[in-house]
Amino acid sequence: MTARLPLIAVACLCGLATARAQGIDLSHGGPIKVTAQGGIDWDQGQQEVIAHQGAVAIRGNVTVTADQLIAHYRKKKPAPGAAAPKPAATTTDPADDTEGSEVYRLDAIGQVHIYTPTDQAFGDKAVYDMDQSVLVLTGRHLRLITPQDVVTARDSLEYWPQQHMAVARGNAVVITNDGRRIAADVLVAYTTPDQGNPTPPANGEATKVSDTGADPLLQSGKLKLVEGFGNVDIRTATETVHGDRGVYDPNTGRAHIVGHVHVTRGQNQLNGSAAEVNMKTGVATMLSAAQERVAGLIVPNDAQSQAQGGKADSKTGGKTRGKPAKPPASHPVGP
Repeated sequence: MTARLPLIAVACLCGLATARAQGIDLSHGGPIKVTAQGGIDWDQGQQEVIAHQGAVAIRGNVTVTADQLIAHYRKKKPAPGAAAPKPAATTTDPADDTEGSEVYRLDAIGQVHIYTPTDQAFGDKAVYDMDQSVLVLTGRHLRLITPQDVVTARDSLEYWPQQHMAVARGNAVVITNDGRRIAADVLVAYTTPDQGNPTPPANGEATKVSDTGADPLLQSGKLKLVEGFGNVDIRTATETVHGDRGVYDPNTGRAHIVGHVHVTRGQNQLNGSAAEVNMKTGVATMLSAAQERVAGLIVPNDAQSQAQGGKADSKTGGKTRGKPAKPPASHPVGP
């Protein structure tokens, strides 16, 4: 049975776990409040609540807006040892039908905007899997914005709040708020666990940062590591560094690039198996591996290098070392 409910709000009960404010995390926070300008369809057979035109869903401190929202719900499983619930009577009230139920998936379609007091995400389509606690954004102009950085991608953006991880696929780029840029085919960004988060109000309304006085960086989680896979590209004020794989530590400002590495400054270029880039000083250092020499092309009168502060030499991007290059530390979670 499908019922059209004009211009109303529907609360879908979704397992009242302990509320805690994190990044974009819809897996906690109590009921989901759904409103729409174009009305709401409630489909008992498919167990869906569909909001049309100007649809808004709020849970805890997370708000989702889109042209259309689809909440998929199911009956909650009884706790071990608990008596099975009695069959519900036929009703035309969605609140009755969804009582004792949980939303396990939320789809957002068209002009998707998801935000908290600190973080924002944009795309054409979004799917939030409550069981996996993962948000997947697809479509054009994919963006994930935090107080520290902006992540963009062409193919998809995944956000895993419980793992404190974001995965950007296809022309992926991370730009930090101090102008550092890391790009690759796939980027995996890790953040620290949230600290100092306010508890969202029980009525489901979003909490404003100004109401809590909390540090937005602590609320959102600070960027602690970025891994790049395929066509890694790091740019400083003077150099461009390319390689197969890289890892960047924002705490030290250092990036380590391995595999077919090219360090370019104007017309000057050095080639090798690995390089270190100090994003704070803008100096790229080529590393030599065992039984391997660093090769390159040095143009003494390169006007671009002169304009950027001098020729590429052993002190500014052409330094080599005799020790073998160390590969970046691996992480158990990859693309």
